[in-house]
Amino acid sequence: MIILGVDLGHKRTGLSVCDITETMARPLTVLIEKDMDKLCFQVARVAITLRAGVIVVGLPKNMDGSEGESAKFAREMGAKIGEQSGVPVEFVDERGTTITANHLLNETNTRGRKRKAVVDGVAATIILEDYLARRRNLAEAEARAAEEAAAEAAENAEENTEEAIEEVAEENIEQAGGVQPT
Repeated sequence: MIILGVDLGHKRTGLSVCDITETMARPLTVLIEKDMDKLCFQVARVAITLRAGVIVVGLPKNMDGSEGESAKFAREMGAKIGEQSGVPVEFVDERGTTITANHLLNETNTRGRKRKAVVDGVAATIILEDYLARRRNLAEAEARAAEEAAAEAAENAEENTEEAIEEVAEENIEQAGGVQPT
């Protein structure tokens, strides 16, 4: 499924996208828009154009995990984007993503105007990668749980079969007058 990542900003909003296999996220673009209604429309249009199955919006929580005004803004914007696009919106804790994006850009020696132009797209990519990793971890945990349940069911079935065989054998012995076959 194609998933759109969004790093909301009051001036620049980074967008990222993953491939249909959900293995790799990459920066898509940075939208420069101060009007929040127009921004919601633009993000919704991108989601529809890409045929995104989910839109992942970064949720800027406080360092103590609480949600302040920025998180409230992100939730409101996410709701509008979801409403306009018809695509489900999920939120991902984005604490530290801009710091990580800046660190990555330092490693590639990206400076000046070029840095401003890409940092939000890189942050959106980090948000999306976090979401994809969480999905993979959840899928792996569900697969392990299913395997464990299947193994337990097989073990229970084997025990129940052995018990049933023993019960039938005991009934047959009783019906035969207590004589056990040799």
